[in-house]
Amino acid sequence: MPRSTQHNVNLTDLNTFGVAARARSYAEVRDIDELRAALKQRNSTEPLLILGGGSNLLLTQDFAGLVLQNKLVVKKVISQDADATYIEAAAGENWHDFVRWTLDQQLAGLENLSLIPGTVGAAPIQNIGAYGVEMKDTFHSLQALDISDQTIRLFNRKQCEFSYRDSVFKRDLKERYVIVSVIFRLPRAAKLHLDYGDVRAELARMDCAAPSAREVSDAVCNIRRRKLPDPAVIGNAGSFFKNPIVNRGVLAGIQSSHEKVPHYPATDDHVKLAAGWLIEQCGWKGKSLGRAAVHEQHALVLVNRGGASGAEILALARAIQESVRAKFSVELEPEPVIV
Repeated sequence: MPRSTQHNVNLTDLNTFGVAARARSYAEVRDIDELRAALKQRNSTEPLLILGGGSNLLLTQDFAGLVLQNKLVVKKVISQDADATYIEAAAGENWHDFVRWTLDQQLAGLENLSLIPGTVGAAPIQNIGAYGVEMKDTFHSLQALDISDQTIRLFNRKQCEFSYRDSVFKRDLKERYVIVSVIFRLPRAAKLHLDYGDVRAELARMDCAAPSAREVSDAVCNIRRRKLPDPAVIGNAGSFFKNPIVNRGVLAGIQSSHEKVPHYPATDDHVKLAAGWLIEQCGWKGKSLGRAAVHEQHALVLVNRGGASGAEILALARAIQESVRAKFSVELEPEPVIV
């Protein structure tokens, strides 16, 4: 049976923006039986929100439904072959703790994804990525519970339809499944990714000429701690916007007035632009709109300066989108789930 359902629950401490909102109903689930029981007891017409770490979420109002917090935890090596080790982690596991655990097992492959907030279950939905690596690079499969009939389905990599910060669970299967566990395939001969962003420079500062996977993880943690504000100190959800992917014609138009616009290959005829640079060029870095603001050191991060509502943060996001659209004819897409 599910743990006791609570009513009129304050969600302020359950989202990293720290915005005040309440849930009509709230329950924690710690195994699949509890998850099934909670879904069976729920009115099928009642809104449902699956909550992990609350780090990729913007609550703009009270939630008039059931919030289920996924607390399923387990992590284990399940098999090995000549080329790789297969590890399974339950959806409620803290992502960074899981990454560090893989390194404790002498397994490489996830080190560039260190210190990303959130849970293992959220990682495939968003196809999280950082410093030249995406979650899909080591993904093998996942198990998800069908909300409608509580059956378990296995999804392989192709079925998840991963793309940049996206998956089928954000599109066609949105709100139809609850991810319960993820299996990763970590190669025995993993190649370290050192040439994205500031990683190699940070390793040089650490005097690591031939770094281990753990040292790469430490370097990534150092960089993230310098660049990104701690949600425990000031409310935020990390990078608020995706880096937009545009065709080369759009890039050429921007280069006509901003020759040094940073861009990176995406496909044969598309490039990825740096959303933070676009926002900074529009003058938003460090600026406030009410109690919401753009971080002084990282224009891609929106912060709650204290007491900001989700609606205020959303208003700031929309103002930024309009500025970037007007100046560059580029659409910025938010990363967090907006409720």
